[in-house]
Amino acid sequence: MASVPSLASTVQQRLAEGLSAALPEAGSADPLLRRSDRADFQANGILALAKQLKGNPRELATKVVEAIPANDVLKDIEVSGPGFLNITVSDAAIVNTLAARAADDRLGVPFNASAGTTVIDYAQPNVAKEMHVGHLRSAVIGAAMVGILEFTGETVVRRHHIGDWGTQFGMLIQYLIEHPHELDHKAEGTDGEVSGEEAMSNLNRLYKASRALFDSDEEFKTRARARVVDLQAGDEETLALWQRFVDESKIYFYSVFEKLDMDIRDPDIVGESGYNDMLQETCRLLEESGVAVRSEGALCVFFDDVKGPDGNPVPLIVQKSDGGFGYAATDLSAIRDRVQNLKASTLLYVVDARQSLHFKMVFETARRAGWLNDEVKAHQLAFGTVLGKDGKPFKTREGETVRLVDLLDEAIERASAVVREKAQDLSEEEIAERGAQVGIGAVKYADLSTSAARDYKFDLDQMVSLNGDTSVYLQYAYARIQSILRKAGDAKPAAHPELVLAESERALGLHLDSFGDLIEETAEEFAPHKLAAYLYQLASLYTTFYSECPVLKADTAEQVENRLFLCDLTARTLHQGMALLGIRTPERL
Repeated sequence: MASVPSLASTVQQRLAEGLSAALPEAGSADPLLRRSDRADFQANGILALAKQLKGNPRELATKVVEAIPANDVLKDIEVSGPGFLNITVSDAAIVNTLAARAADDRLGVPFNASAGTTVIDYAQPNVAKEMHVGHLRSAVIGAAMVGILEFTGETVVRRHHIGDWGTQFGMLIQYLIEHPHELDHKAEGTDGEVSGEEAMSNLNRLYKASRALFDSDEEFKTRARARVVDLQAGDEETLALWQRFVDESKIYFYSVFEKLDMDIRDPDIVGESGYNDMLQETCRLLEESGVAVRSEGALCVFFDDVKGPDGNPVPLIVQKSDGGFGYAATDLSAIRDRVQNLKASTLLYVVDARQSLHFKMVFETARRAGWLNDEVKAHQLAFGTVLGKDGKPFKTREGETVRLVDLLDEAIERASAVVREKAQDLSEEEIAERGAQVGIGAVKYADLSTSAARDYKFDLDQMVSLNGDTSVYLQYAYARIQSILRKAGDAKPAAHPELVLAESERALGLHLDSFGDLIEETAEEFAPHKLAAYLYQLASLYTTFYSECPVLKADTAEQVENRLFLCDLTARTLHQGMALLGIRTPERL
């Protein structure tokens, strides 16, 4: 089915037609329409137009209103103040538009079949290292953007740029060669499957032991450094052991992502090592084109606006003076691969804001090299830090970085307690399932409801609260609607445009109708927090409607059906919006 134009776009079109008819000299002027608390919409574009045409804004506004023919959408247009238009749409127009949305599986949200290809770089853990709270935001924000962009028609290629290369692997591999049983798994009490926890505890133990030896034994340090050279040279035995670390780490990564209710696929994991074969050529292309120059033996790119505290230029180092490659070489090679092989039109990097200068320099270098241009753009969706309740970076009492898996387990535990308290006739198994859905949803929503660029406080008590701007509030609104629909008996949701709507029905209806516009805005701006804010407002408007308008005990059968229709469309919109954010909506809570 074709997308359903929102009432806002229909009103905008009628006003634009009125403007053209009344003031042809104004050309295609924008009415500047927005939602208003004085009416359904307000248009204030005539004020700017009056200045341009040197006319009286109230008189021009009156001319425009008179030029708009009577129609079934606009119920009333009032000229207000110095030339504002306060616009009220008809109740029938609201219900008819909602009925068109309800008839479509996509709720009338536009789908652009000819959209481009976006490569999203997100969820980037490090091999042989534990995932901590700092890994949360990239995964959660990135997965939400994947869902939102795919829903609008974009072809999305996921990329998880894991840290799987570098000098620490020489240390780890050399230690494993000298202690060959350190990655063996205990066979007793298992069914052959290795748990994520076991994989991580092996890696942790090995990392600590190899680091201690590296720091205390000069001969081991020399052997470990020689092993890095073997790794980079592609030595068979060294690569095989390196692969064991990667595979062991993936067992652990997947267990954490599964807990996060997130789909991470093996072909999407292309770590730093995946671009090794391109590094030399990337350097050659940059040097031959003059984008990069040799400085003190290193291959560097300089920028007029990037200087250190001493006022001297700070370059992007692509290749070090000893011939080794920095992160820039890998990131630039990844851009070449994503543009030339994956045919990306947009590159989206969900990366910590503290890396903003690095990516600014990398993107500018890629533009100078011609790999990015007007047709292919790169954007960093930079995110802030997760803070504790005290407003400082989130740490354990001992000052350690908080393990991500511990944080998720605690969220599930807290949520399960809330579900158990409210649960009516739920089995223990169901409470555990709902607890996981509510707890993980709470963690994701707290992250996504904050603008990505801002830091946010991680407060589990607030996150699993039934009150306020939390996913639990939204999930309960959804479950409450499902309960009403189950109790409706023979009464079925049906739209009745002939009915007069109560104020809270109108407010709910107009908000439901703006879902498509909101999704487009969220996708264009890479701003999942706007979708979260929309859903919270939807649940709040529904709560007001539910308290003011009896549904199953409404005055007439038609009113019961129409209110059930509003309930059903609200539930479907909540379900779809939450799914795009990666959050479950249980039918019962």
